[in-house]
Amino acid sequence: MWFHVTNVGLHTVACLLFTRVCTSIAGLRPPFATAAGLLFAAHPVHTEAVTGIVGRADVLACVFFLVSLLAYHGHADGRCQVWTSVILGGLSMLAKETGVTVFILNLMYDLYRCWPFIRRTITDVRWNDETCRFARRAAKVLVSLGILLTVRLAMLQGSLPKFSQQDNPTAFHPSLYVRLLTFSYLAAFNWWLLLCPATLSHDWQMGSVPLLTSVTDSRNLVTCLFFGTALLIAYRSLQDFEQQRHVPLVLGLLLLVLPFLPAANLVVTVGFVVAERVLYIPSLGCVLLVAYGAQLLWTSLVRHRQTLVFIGILLLVGGCFRVIARNRDWQSRESLLRQVNFQQDLCYSNDTINHDGSEMHFKAGLMALPQNAKMHYNFANFLRDTDRPELAISHYHKALQLWPAYASAHNNLGTLMNNDEHAEHHFLAAIRYSGDHVNAHYNLGQLYRMLERCIRLEPAFTPAYLELVKLRGRQDFSVGSLLRKVVHLNSNDPHHITSYAEWLQEQGSHITAARYFWKTLEISPSYQPAILGACRILRLQGRHSQLLQLITRWHSVLRLQRGTLPLSPHVYLHGWQLKTELNSKARAYDPCPTLLCGRRCVPAHPRPIRLSNMHQHPHHAALHPACNRTTKAPKCFSTVRQCRLTRSRWHHKHQRPSSSFMVQNILDTV
Repeated sequence: MWFHVTNVGLHTVACLLFTRVCTSIAGLRPPFATAAGLLFAAHPVHTEAVTGIVGRADVLACVFFLVSLLAYHGHADGRCQVWTSVILGGLSMLAKETGVTVFILNLMYDLYRCWPFIRRTITDVRWNDETCRFARRAAKVLVSLGILLTVRLAMLQGSLPKFSQQDNPTAFHPSLYVRLLTFSYLAAFNWWLLLCPATLSHDWQMGSVPLLTSVTDSRNLVTCLFFGTALLIAYRSLQDFEQQRHVPLVLGLLLLVLPFLPAANLVVTVGFVVAERVLYIPSLGCVLLVAYGAQLLWTSLVRHRQTLVFIGILLLVGGCFRVIARNRDWQSRESLLRQVNFQQDLCYSNDTINHDGSEMHFKAGLMALPQNAKMHYNFANFLRDTDRPELAISHYHKALQLWPAYASAHNNLGTLMNNDEHAEHHFLAAIRYSGDHVNAHYNLGQLYRMLERCIRLEPAFTPAYLELVKLRGRQDFSVGSLLRKVVHLNSNDPHHITSYAEWLQEQGSHITAARYFWKTLEISPSYQPAILGACRILRLQGRHSQLLQLITRWHSVLRLQRGTLPLSPHVYLHGWQLKTELNSKARAYDPCPTLLCGRRCVPAHPRPIRLSNMHQHPHHAALHPACNRTTKAPKCFSTVRQCRLTRSRWHHKHQRPSSSFMVQNILDTV
């Protein structure tokens, strides 16, 4: 809401400044200057710039543009504030790149005003004071322009923006002949939008203006009419350099042509075909020429002044109603995009009319430009977001019919396909037309990630199943069937069998998980993940004797594999008991958050102390790095009764080691 109020306020300031320019610089009579300000305020082509927040750059640039022009030429006593005008022109350029043209306009209009003195200098071959002052002003303006352009290019990191073919198809056409005809027609088309803004749209890309491929195209007549009129006005302006009786004509032509040059694809390639908001500043020249023409007619046609007043009022009222209708188009995303062939959508669905009746006010993109592929694409996106997939699919197909290489349309259409083969076709088409289309690559990976397709081609391809497991996540119940299929395909692989058993254990199927753990141990008796998984299940079930047997068996297998004799199970129990008590005693003597173990200080949950080290160094001491003091390891108790007594005392002060810690201590024994 407030951004729109700000834009309207800036637009009002621009209208007042333009009225001031018409009176103080162009020399229009006050009634006609006021009429020019009103026509500029009610021009429908300004709706996009004033209504949208993106257009604020154009409105703000116009405000600085006009203030810079007034600072340079707007003083009645002939003073010229060059540096103030340069600063304001720089601000206009920072707001919008087209604002840089105010430097050229100021210089050209200064040349026009000083031409009699410059011509006298050329004929007399002698400098006069006025010519010297003009030369100094021109030097200041040109040097400032060069510095500002350098700074602007530095802000762009030394390179101009790059655009794609769908942004500006004409600029990427290989034929110079086609580019010349189309760009010339686009200039005439923009001029026609200023004179008759009947067809307006927020997006003119992708087929909105078809290319001119032949000189016999009827649209070339519009081009000839425009350039003929422009040349006639330019010739009349050059004739006026001597007498300077038609100042509004010269200033209006400069305001119309110079600010439009950056968007004409003559100097640099731009990323649009037609953009209404870039016509905000050039419309100053168009309105000034119309107001000056009305002033001339008012002087020459005295008997028809009432007719001229009626035409002027009709223009103002028509412009106001067109602005109101255009603002209604900009009320929402749907109303801006829709303006579709209403009966066509009724054929697709009977549910297209919203409950609030807003569909009856759709007067934007598609009705104005039914051949605009991007408009169909944007409206299809809106339909998809509002849960109308059938209509969305139809508009995606229409966009692809108008622009077959539209990668984003292929990608979004693929997301609505229920058939995997059709979705795959559109994702691959998007990648083919745009190799760096990230969403298409991602959606194709979501579709099969070379998985479901690989499974259909090769049902025994295990990596495809494993990737699907990663894609769906272990919390998905469908993962169980995938892992079971992997186990079936790899019945002798302990890793896959253990992975399935661990998933079963996570789901709470402990009995089935234990069966697969035992199956893994039959294949590989020393496979540690299976041993640990089986130990966890036995511990949860309270089967401690079988837990001891399993661990003893595992250690026996390991020792046999190493070529050493297996030890008695009581050795493992006694070793684990000693290590637990020694760790507990170390905590009792050392209140610090770290415990001494061996010859170094470790955290409060240390690794088990090696029995060999404890027997060799029962009373050793080490420097504690955290508290900078020496801590002694406790003596081992000689009797089981003392061990039990100490353990019971310790239990009231500290938690007993967890079962997983106990199992890990048993596993690390020997």
